[in-house]
Amino acid sequence: MKGFQAFICLLALSLAPGAAQAPASAAAPADTAEELVGLWKAKRRFGPDARGLLVLQRTGAAYSAEMVGRIVPVRSENGEMSFELPNGEGAFRGRLEAGGDVAGHWFPPASRAQFTGGTFVSPVHLKADGMNRWSGQVAPFDEAFTFYLLATKRPDGTIGVFLRNPERDFGAWLGVDRIVRDGNVVKLIGKRPGQEEREAASGTYDADDEVITLSFPFRGGSYDFRRDGDDSSFYPRGRNPARYEYHPPVRLDDGWPTGSLEEADIDRAGIEKFIQMILDTPMESVNSPEVHGILIARHGKLVLEEYFHGEHRDKLHDTRSAAKSLTATIVGAALQAGAPLQLSTPVYQVMNGGTFPADLEPRKRAMTLEHLLTMSSGYFCDDTNPDAPGNEERMLDQTDEPDYYRYTLKVPMASAPGETAVYCSSNPNLALGVLSRATGESPLDLFDRLLGAPMKIHRYGWLLDPAGNPYGGGGVQFLPRDFMKLGQLMLDGGTWQGRRILGPDFVARASAPLYKLRNSDYGYLWWGVDYPYTDRTVHAFFAGGAGGQIVMVIPELDLVAAAYGGNYSSQGTANFQRIWVPTHILPAVREQAAQAANSRACRPVPRRPTSDGLSRRPASPASLRP
Repeated sequence: MKGFQAFICLLALSLAPGAAQAPASAAAPADTAEELVGLWKAKRRFGPDARGLLVLQRTGAAYSAEMVGRIVPVRSENGEMSFELPNGEGAFRGRLEAGGDVAGHWFPPASRAQFTGGTFVSPVHLKADGMNRWSGQVAPFDEAFTFYLLATKRPDGTIGVFLRNPERDFGAWLGVDRIVRDGNVVKLIGKRPGQEEREAASGTYDADDEVITLSFPFRGGSYDFRRDGDDSSFYPRGRNPARYEYHPPVRLDDGWPTGSLEEADIDRAGIEKFIQMILDTPMESVNSPEVHGILIARHGKLVLEEYFHGEHRDKLHDTRSAAKSLTATIVGAALQAGAPLQLSTPVYQVMNGGTFPADLEPRKRAMTLEHLLTMSSGYFCDDTNPDAPGNEERMLDQTDEPDYYRYTLKVPMASAPGETAVYCSSNPNLALGVLSRATGESPLDLFDRLLGAPMKIHRYGWLLDPAGNPYGGGGVQFLPRDFMKLGQLMLDGGTWQGRRILGPDFVARASAPLYKLRNSDYGYLWWGVDYPYTDRTVHAFFAGGAGGQIVMVIPELDLVAAAYGGNYSSQGTANFQRIWVPTHILPAVREQAAQAANSRACRPVPRRPTSDGLSRRPASPASLRP
């Protein structure tokens, strides 16, 4: 009788609401990779931790600094003040300005995440706030590394995965394709183009806490992956975004006037459709376009500012090779300010202290600053050629010469200067070296004084080479609104808010088709392209970098458009200039405003001198691909 009653009780419990179990075939088998299906996220922050309020104080003839709870002595020599925090937590260098404030830079420790192995220096401005006292914020570039792992079951039963990394696109570089599991051991399997399939990463799975731990030795060590939800920044704005509705950008105290699309004669419905397309972009592979920001300015006003994937206006963003155009802008600003430098200045004469090195070969003797700005130096340094000794990767990977300026000066020649343009990051970097040697001033100080102060650019992270020189070949971290200002500066003929920063002739040549590079027009580190617009063609020029970093200027339409993205190592990097500008942005720009555009679009295009001293018209553009 008791056995029968127990059976009845068990039967009742099995029929109770919520007691029914899913069929065994529907549940993921234990200890298989199928249990890992879904979206996972891991994030690590690598500092630097020394940040916040810095107070500088003078007592008699001595200075001291207070920061992160420490008080340290400050050295003062030849007008420069400097100090270091204990344990290598960071260092400061600056000087007292004529206005009474202190301007300088913060030097944090080298990258712990091994992004580049270098240091990202940031500007510091200390305002006088009392008798013999100055204070201000230290806000260094914050290094973080994020991974998203999406695992899906394939028809053949394997678990396919792809790995996204918004900071460096490291997942695409790894070529991860699937995940396998053996007990608590998990492995990511994949292959890079042209290579055999291999184990890309390995780790463990804690089934009780649902944590996948994977090790990436060259990116900071181990990462703990946990399940991520539908509102994840893996998606542009969540998995199921609301319908986009346009709002004008917020006006800030950063020098940008703001307005609306309607005021700028840009079709609101067309732009809303464009942004909605970005929001609806499925994140289904490592090559899906990962757009971080879209900004548009017209008639000098910022009229569109939208961010995606968790990015925002107050977060520094990698500009990659688009910062090459920044190098040209600094050089132009120094020329306009009267620096003892000309475009025709011989490179080796300046870098050797005013005289040419003995027994210097004729081709190197003929190399000028202008050759560096047009990628026509003649160095054997093509970044796409792994055998080129001046290739950027070879320069960054070697450790024998920490000074990249000296490294480049030793690179052999492949052609005569001015003969042809070859994409080579060593060229703009050496241009910064020429500028520094000629002026006796750091390019960082020149930027802060000639561009940063008048254009209200007060935050950045600028990569240094191992010798402490600011790198001019790309990778500067900027706020999106600030980096876009370079385009408006060029559009306005070298002025910002009425202040002359670049000479008009320099702007004209910088944006002109002086050379052909990768089948595209090239000026002074600015690309050129033509677009169809209504019944004609309009010319544009832009700063461009891997991953989708673009600041584009279309003078005839009085338009500047910028994009930022995360496809650094994957496809989709050129979608903005190749597809979205001609198919979404330009059709929204109304013809009436185009006819009222300023006359800068009618300026003559400079001609490139030939070796015989004559001039010839550059060839017409043939490609939208930088």
